[in-house]
Amino acid sequence: MNFDIPQDVQAFIKRIDAFINDTILPLQHQDDNNRFFDHRRESSRTQWDNLGLPTEDWEQLLVKAKRLSDEAGLFRFAYPKEYGGAGSDQQNITMCAVRYHLASHPVYGGGVSLANDLQNEHSVVGNNPFVIMMHHYGTQAQKDYYIPASTRGEFRSTFGLTEIHHGSDATHMDTTATPCTLDDGTPGYEINGNKKWQTGAHHANHSLVFARTSGKAGSPKGITCFIVPTSTPGYKVVSYEWTLNMPTDHATIAFNKVRVPATQILGPIDNGLAIAQTFTHENRIRQAASSCGAARFCIDKSVEYAKKRVVFGKPLSTNQAIQWPLVELSTQQEMLRLLILRTATEMDQVTSRALAAGRPAWIDIERQLGGKIGMCNYYANRLCCEAADRAIQVHGGVGYSREYPFEHIWRHFRRYRITEGSEEVQIRKVAAYLFGYKTTGEEDPQGAGPKL
Repeated sequence: MNFDIPQDVQAFIKRIDAFINDTILPLQHQDDNNRFFDHRRESSRTQWDNLGLPTEDWEQLLVKAKRLSDEAGLFRFAYPKEYGGAGSDQQNITMCAVRYHLASHPVYGGGVSLANDLQNEHSVVGNNPFVIMMHHYGTQAQKDYYIPASTRGEFRSTFGLTEIHHGSDATHMDTTATPCTLDDGTPGYEINGNKKWQTGAHHANHSLVFARTSGKAGSPKGITCFIVPTSTPGYKVVSYEWTLNMPTDHATIAFNKVRVPATQILGPIDNGLAIAQTFTHENRIRQAASSCGAARFCIDKSVEYAKKRVVFGKPLSTNQAIQWPLVELSTQQEMLRLLILRTATEMDQVTSRALAAGRPAWIDIERQLGGKIGMCNYYANRLCCEAADRAIQVHGGVGYSREYPFEHIWRHFRRYRITEGSEEVQIRKVAAYLFGYKTTGEEDPQGAGPKL
């Protein structure tokens, strides 16, 4: 078994490093742009007197960095080939290796740099779930319009699944969509309900809204996805939720008799939940890679500091109380890194076989690898928080201050133990695979009932 990162992936990472050093870091150090990344970062990014929203100059800087990355041929790597992507059959291992590398890098790692600022899911290599969902489920007319518009930044959407009263229990959603006739006589739907934690709502011009169109609460059947323009009458941002790490762009949205044409349905009617699941596995393994990389960053910086810091006449690193916790974290991180890369490789293999057989890859990935992906995701997010906390302790007062990024890393990555499938949901998924009662909800084509 070969544990090396594939040569073409290593070459891609070298291209990224060269681009960051030649283009992105000079931009970060230009003028006073470092205010977004040093001890002033939270205040420089936040409009404290305007709902806690991001500052315009902060977001404009991110847009500029993405444009430069796109021009360099890096940003769209994971896009479908026909929309500028690489079309790689090693997409998952590449994205995981890249995200680990960017988060663990000694100069621009930790997820706090213009190269890879994870508070905004900003990176020189893009991670765009909407493009993947539209590619798989959109009509040809929808794909021809929305994907290029998204790439140009003209289509900006929130993802409307979570609600005020429902998070992980998404199939119990309160939002409904009922058939109606629009003013011009064409068929449509009227949406009523709410959504919460709608990321990017302050600049979104559309929202992907999941609503129940049939069936009973708790059933995965009967949920449909709608592409809703935010200018539609009855669509209202109720509030923005201030969070542990500011600024916020997470909105609560109310839908009061919001009417949209039936042509705005994305994917199959009554089976829209599959759209939300399409990118789940890819997103979770990539998040695990970022968290694992940030943990490595915290560990390495702690070792570096402990070797230089002199206390009571000797290096801090000579104390076992410093050594042993970092040894344990480093051991856990290295084992996790290997599991993430191995799982990502298996995901690529499963995807290739599924596509060759003409079926959606996510179903096979869920059946064969869902448990491993759950392991990677929940443990990486927890490990990152533990490593950041240990880094704060090792660095003492300066670790607690904003002179170093560890408090920012802890505050940001703490969210991933809740979002992207909470830690408890991920552990439950792993248990289901271990004890044999996990099903995908898809019937066995042989007629033997649900498959594990």
